[in-house]
Amino acid sequence: MKFNRIMIAAPKSGSGKTTITCALLEALREEGKKVVSYKCGPDYIDPMFHQTVIGVPSKNLDTFFTDAEQTRQLFVKGCSEDDMAVLEGVMGLYDGLGGIREEGSSYHLAKVTKTPIILVVDAKGMGRSVAALIAGFLAYETEHLIKGVLLNRMSKGYYDILKPLLEQELNIKVLGYFPNQKQIHLESRHLGLKMPSEIADIQRQLQEAAEELKKTVSLSEILELAKNAEELSVSANSDVVQKHIEMQNAPVIAVARDEAFCFYYEDNLRMLEQYGAKIVSFSPLHDKALPECDGLLLGGGYPELCARQLSENTAMRTVVHQAIAAGMPTVAECGGFLYLHDAILNREQHQYEMAGVLHGMCQDTGKLVRFGYIELEEKESHFLPAGEKIRGHEFHYYDSTDNGESCIAIKPTTGRNYPCVICNERFWAGFPHLYYPSNPAFAEHFVQQAAHYRKNRGDKQ
Repeated sequence: MKFNRIMIAAPKSGSGKTTITCALLEALREEGKKVVSYKCGPDYIDPMFHQTVIGVPSKNLDTFFTDAEQTRQLFVKGCSEDDMAVLEGVMGLYDGLGGIREEGSSYHLAKVTKTPIILVVDAKGMGRSVAALIAGFLAYETEHLIKGVLLNRMSKGYYDILKPLLEQELNIKVLGYFPNQKQIHLESRHLGLKMPSEIADIQRQLQEAAEELKKTVSLSEILELAKNAEELSVSANSDVVQKHIEMQNAPVIAVARDEAFCFYYEDNLRMLEQYGAKIVSFSPLHDKALPECDGLLLGGGYPELCARQLSENTAMRTVVHQAIAAGMPTVAECGGFLYLHDAILNREQHQYEMAGVLHGMCQDTGKLVRFGYIELEEKESHFLPAGEKIRGHEFHYYDSTDNGESCIAIKPTTGRNYPCVICNERFWAGFPHLYYPSNPAFAEHFVQQAAHYRKNRGDKQ
């Protein structure tokens, strides 16, 4: 199968990947191209910029979560041969698990999907040393996937001097430059970029970035690189769930989606649908009641930033508590886990009451408590078959007085492990963010429990 695709990667974080990726997506969209995007790694916010602000379909691909064949299958499911696919890398090009393994890196994803790489180099404060940096990346690269270079934060005058030198000495296409744009500023906080809705004039900023990029970067050469990407072979026997189960009386899973709860992998939601669930959204911030539903999914996000509003919505806190107490199947990850506690204590030592399902307190520790990839195994089989694991990651500054002991989390690079998660047959809550395609049995069990709940509820009526 022939797919037009390129990856935007960089030597390190902070090189301008997200700004340039968003500007490129917007520029391609304005040129009338049918664009889709992918984000490498466990990142929720960058896809929001792609999808919410620019209006480009976006999802995650991660070679730690899924093996090579599954990863290719997920890529193909989100793309057609008429599309122009842009993959945004994570961290430095070769930075994978533990910062040292290839698995989980941008380069591994490019290798698995045979995607040409455009290396974005932050050239501010550099002269000919840029050549040495690029030469090192080219020499370290075994698959010859780096097909072009884009120089970020560089003046036109200096670009005109460096471009011919780089192309002659390194035999690499220099596709353009992006000048230092002080008016374009994607602000960050501890979990990454701020949400698109929090950044003033974000659409105007990205439109201006796209206009600048069209002046200084060769879109035609980028499109040519994408067009020349190798054909991609995908097995029809992938482990990714292919079937779509139609239920006569489909269970409804209500997903918390608002400013406080917004961290979801689209492939997780699609997998719930594939197993027969109907997905509806609700807002713990703004709604007073749950929609008619048979299961709850409370994802991650920033409930700590909305703690006062969440606490003041006593009607929602009460109905969530009542629904779970009545046995409604529930999955709560990170921010959702915080919401189910008795209270949240923020950095200013203000305490806000939450849903009170879990008896304990969550508090800002002022430091990163857990970070990185994990594999999870239940001590007693509930959502997962006995002895099987599901993959995920953690990234949180808040901690709980009771993180649970139903599962063992294992760090893939060191083997270090620790207990976490509170779960039973119908309830799973903890700090880990899960990726369902790494073990579809988790999604299947959740939907089956919701279906049982729906049937039992119907039998009682």
